[in-house]
Amino acid sequence: MDVIANAKDRMQKTLSVLERDLATLRAGRANAQVLDRITVECYGTNMPINQVGNISSPEPRMLVIAPYDVSQLNAIEKAIQKSELGINPTSDGKLIRLIFPELTEERRKELSKTVRKKGEEAKVAIRSIRRDAIETVKKQKKDSEITEDDQKQLEDDIQKLTDNMVKDIDKIIADKEKEIMAV
Repeated sequence: MDVIANAKDRMQKTLSVLERDLATLRAGRANAQVLDRITVECYGTNMPINQVGNISSPEPRMLVIAPYDVSQLNAIEKAIQKSELGINPTSDGKLIRLIFPELTEERRKELSKTVRKKGEEAKVAIRSIRRDAIETVKKQKKDSEITEDDQKQLEDDIQKLTDNMVKDIDKIIADKEKEIMAV
């Protein structure tokens, strides 16, 4: 049974990675998670942006970053400009404001394609985990660790688990596409 527990754990991690990846996609609304992948060079090391300042969202389409150390303001601005975010930060000497423009129809469709692509990658990863688990079960049968009936039952359970995970991925993708396409 540890084969199924292992496969389920790996599949859950794949789902978590997908959700984290999709959270970093900009969907018209300001979301602090879009800054998660940006690192700032300060004090001789690269640090995540949320460790060098407080991030808040006072309005639906604006993020405000209040650096813990005002001397790091320029470094934070440069890191945002270098990122793939595509937003120019504005600074008043104490705070950095990021204003998220309304997404165009074309950009929404691009993002939608990206979401579907990430979903497909997650499904491929899930199927790969299924294949590994089934190979493990077949090896156990070959080594006479389990009976043929156990093998069939385990393979059925692994397939059910895979089907459920694929349904979860489809739901996550549909929710994210709905969020992106909402005007």
